[in-house]
Amino acid sequence: MPRANERYAATMVQSDSILSVRDLRKTYTKGLIKRERFEALRGIDLEVGRGSVFGLLGPNGAGKTTLIKVLLGLLPSWKGNAQVFGMPPKDPNSRRRIGYLPEAHRMPEYLTGWQVMILFGMMTGRSKAEIEERAPALMQRLGIWKDAHRKVRGYSKGMQQRLGLAQSLIHNPDLLFLDEPTDGVDPRGRKAIRVLIEELRDQGMTIFINSHLLQEVEMICDRVVIMHQGQILRQGTVDELIGEAERVNLVLDGGDEQLNAALHAFGTAHRVEPRGISAEMDDEQANAAIDCIRARGAKIREIRRDRKTLEDVFIELIEEDRQ
Repeated sequence: MPRANERYAATMVQSDSILSVRDLRKTYTKGLIKRERFEALRGIDLEVGRGSVFGLLGPNGAGKTTLIKVLLGLLPSWKGNAQVFGMPPKDPNSRRRIGYLPEAHRMPEYLTGWQVMILFGMMTGRSKAEIEERAPALMQRLGIWKDAHRKVRGYSKGMQQRLGLAQSLIHNPDLLFLDEPTDGVDPRGRKAIRVLIEELRDQGMTIFINSHLLQEVEMICDRVVIMHQGQILRQGTVDELIGEAERVNLVLDGGDEQLNAALHAFGTAHRVEPRGISAEMDDEQANAAIDCIRARGAKIREIRRDRKTLEDVFIELIEEDRQ
């Protein structure tokens, strides 16, 4: 059975582009007296194919939300080229094919979950009959059908998040933007959402995920973009970003700053941790580091070899870009 990354590569060859961005730039002007210009997007290039899960990562202020708002047709006065389904982002024919779950969304608390589904579903241009036909299965799948006729004010944060996901899917969109989709959802609920996203991807839907939970992104996304200060630092499949490098974790007794400094001679991408160090090393470098530790009188309590994670890559790229 092909892996997700292999499925995505095949899809890109066989299908047209869902979303295309070329040299996208957006500048904000701040201040009432002293007008300062802030470039939120600085020449973004992006291509996303049909039937893929695309991860959008970056620290606060990286430009992720600005990019999504441009693609949703919610921001004016940007420069460059952006097309969704081959149309400008503001084209109503494009927007009708998009689902959106914003971060920290708010549903009308005086409505029931069922009423929310009807209201938001009809706002997409679908008939009430269509919404009533689709809503039960979606709510059942996301574990909120039994609470369909409760007021939203009585929903937990996790239930509201699942209701928000259900409403974003009610019109069966071709492109789905999810901003922190598992925020406030318990582990069982997160797994259910992951499985649903994978099924939607396999059915041909394209899904954009913006999340701070990098482990979730690593598990589910076919491709990932890492942004910082309005630019794309790196993009590719998860395997391409992580590579084959292994991280060696050395847990020490008796280590100090001088020892940590000496260990920087072995391997790359060092990270000093409370009980030792973590770094990318090959076998020869790891053996030399162990000899150095012993020569300086420290004890090794644990040696652990781990494959780099997406979080490791993310932190390294952001720290390098800040230097």
